[in-house]
Amino acid sequence: MYPFHGMIGFPITPADTHGRIDTAAITRLVQRQLSAGADAIGILGSTGSYPYLSREERRRALDAAVDAADGRVPVIAGVGALRTSDAVAFAQDAKAAGCAAGLLSAMSYLPLSQTEVYEHFATVARMGELQICIYDNPGTTHFQFTDDLLERLARVENIAAIKNPTSSPEQTASHLEAQRLLLPSGFPIGYSGDWCCAEAMIAGADAWYSVLGGTLPVPCVAIVRAVQAGNGGEARRLNDTLQPVWDLFQKYTSYRTVYEMNCQLDLCEAVPPRPILPVCSAGKAEIASVLERLPVNYLK
Repeated sequence: MYPFHGMIGFPITPADTHGRIDTAAITRLVQRQLSAGADAIGILGSTGSYPYLSREERRRALDAAVDAADGRVPVIAGVGALRTSDAVAFAQDAKAAGCAAGLLSAMSYLPLSQTEVYEHFATVARMGELQICIYDNPGTTHFQFTDDLLERLARVENIAAIKNPTSSPEQTASHLEAQRLLLPSGFPIGYSGDWCCAEAMIAGADAWYSVLGGTLPVPCVAIVRAVQAGNGGEARRLNDTLQPVWDLFQKYTSYRTVYEMNCQLDLCEAVPPRPILPVCSAGKAEIASVLERLPVNYLK
């Protein structure tokens, strides 16, 4: 099974105020994706709160997700950490749990140089013995990958794909074209930033790493299938029906929005790890209103 293509949904990692992982809820969220036809499962992404979880908490989430996937689709796990040695350990844990790949960001406290990030990624790829997807997430890490660094990393054994941010639907096609010329032939290129990803897929991206796909996988899978069928018009129509959700993501952040969606849809009882707070009362009401107006089949 190929882990870096199609719709890859990233659910939250449900936990209580003490950080206790709700493995039954993880199972339900993974099974929702399987029922919708997701191409792979993402666990412990940014939506899955990976920087806030201990090694043991991550292991519990990994085991629950892999067990729920039951070999039907690949599982990709976030393995990022401030220390290289910790990221190696998380990659090894993901491999031992049965994950197909790891998602690695350049997270840091002190600013990192291009050389430091190269060494970090190369070490995790070598010692973790797990396929690694480069997670370019400058909005969180404040690190900018240069073209030279990406070229070098793409030649490292076990570094096998890239997950890009998006700035706007209009700029995605040109970004993808430039990155195709930069990276080796066949190197899988995917995108996050849900409101731009229909256009990314239409432009020829390999994967949509989706926040919403971890909570409402049905419409996200439908968009990808429309693109794969050569029907960009249908993909855009479906994407337009999700515009109210994309507006919520940009107003309240996708992270806080999907946490609230999970609660309102009775998928789980979970709170973001402190110091992150849930959306305000007005936001809760606005999210409820949007959910009420979405097509019923989107909520399955």
